[in-house]
Amino acid sequence: MPGEYLTINESGQGEYVEKKSRFIAQAVHVETEEEAIAFLEKVRKKYYDARHNCYAWVIGEQKEKTRSSDDGEPSGTAGLPILKVIDGSGCTNVLIVVTRYFGGTLLGTGGLVRAYSKSAKDALDDAAKVRMCLCARLRVTIQYGALDRILYYLRQEGIEPADQIYTDTVTLVLVIEETRAGQVMDRITALTNGTARIEQEPSGFYPLPAG
Repeated sequence: MPGEYLTINESGQGEYVEKKSRFIAQAVHVETEEEAIAFLEKVRKKYYDARHNCYAWVIGEQKEKTRSSDDGEPSGTAGLPILKVIDGSGCTNVLIVVTRYFGGTLLGTGGLVRAYSKSAKDALDDAAKVRMCLCARLRVTIQYGALDRILYYLRQEGIEPADQIYTDTVTLVLVIEETRAGQVMDRITALTNGTARIEQEPSGFYPLPAG
């Protein structure tokens, strides 16, 4: 849907062994190609003695930036299968690197595709998913007398305040889908007889449950 995308917010790992060849996969969240390249360099240093470090990434809300590399494996047997795993998951802002330690036996084209696909999928499945949604951030300041009424309304709407600040008044910080912001502000205004002070900060992408 416009205004939201699926990504990962925790890294995942996967490992697959085929005919003594070891495939070590890592899935990580990246926001830019520079971040992806920096992580790749760390992997190459860590696994400096490995035969291959193949990878793919998809970056951008609309998945505008993609790249894949076979890193010396036969063309189309490593980077593209990894990229297809990311595409098939619906995720973006994801880098998957699969490190291969050669076991002495050639796996053939089909064997390589299966190994890189399987290890990449295991790593991505292991990573925690999160739905990023274009949200409005509201600061709602009310009198104490209206607090229970507003909190009850928010619970009914499934909205949990991101923060609650208590001074001589109460300020609730709300992060809600941008499409709902107008309705919520109108209702809070009505429930407080127009006494609520509502400040809307610039919209941005915030994590919501992936389900």
